[in-house]
Amino acid sequence: MKALIPAAGLGTRFLPATKSQPKEMLLVVDRPAIQYVVEEGLASAADEVVIINSRTKKAIEDHFSPDPELVALLRERGKDAYADEVERVGNMNVSYVYQEEALGLGHAVRCAAEKTGDEAFYVLLGDVLVPDNKMLPRMQEISDAHGGASVIAVMPVPHEEVKRFGVIAGSPVSDDVWKIDSLVEKPAPEDAPSNLAVFGRYLLSPRVMELLADAKPTVGGEIQLTDALDAVLKEEEMYALVIDPSDGFDTGTVESWLETNNVLWKRRTQE
Repeated sequence: MKALIPAAGLGTRFLPATKSQPKEMLLVVDRPAIQYVVEEGLASAADEVVIINSRTKKAIEDHFSPDPELVALLRERGKDAYADEVERVGNMNVSYVYQEEALGLGHAVRCAAEKTGDEAFYVLLGDVLVPDNKMLPRMQEISDAHGGASVIAVMPVPHEEVKRFGVIAGSPVSDDVWKIDSLVEKPAPEDAPSNLAVFGRYLLSPRVMELLADAKPTVGGEIQLTDALDAVLKEEEMYALVIDPSDGFDTGTVESWLETNNVLWKRRTQE
């Protein structure tokens, strides 16, 4: 089972900082944002993390590559703790595929089809961090309890903000699980079927990858993952894990990135 991390985007909201440095490599407390996501993927049932990269983002691959010269230099200078960490990160089970054109999230996921084969797979959006690594195992439990169904994470948002998100329609099964009937992209508040917004963590059945093979560009001229999820709902059940807003962090804007740094730094100093 693979955990896919789409990371080929331009990071335009962070320009000019992202002109020469990938957005995914921006520091969150003491490590690049993407390292949190890779560590989360490896802490799940996945046996490998696959980063869907752009060929211009070599810094991401450098970060997760062994660097024996740096490790040796650090040890020579008595900095064994730093050497251990550099060595650990350089040996993480990470591989890469490439999205040659920016054709949307659905297209990015489809680029990893040869990696996932006929297995279920995770999708972890790279600008969403889940530092305690507990979300994917809970999603796996829900999927297992419902015959291998797809599961997506959702988070309650203020009703007036639903127009910024994809939201689900459905009904509660338990305190933290909903059965999904449909997905609605950025509805007007008066039309929204719920206030549960898609959060950026997916556990998807192999059928989703098959449907993406025939997906056509829609909103913004891009191939949307949401369209494939809508299509799979016609054939298979799908469930949602309702998370607490404190369980995860959005780093997709400068403001939310700064807030994430502040919150996680405060947590670190209180440990």
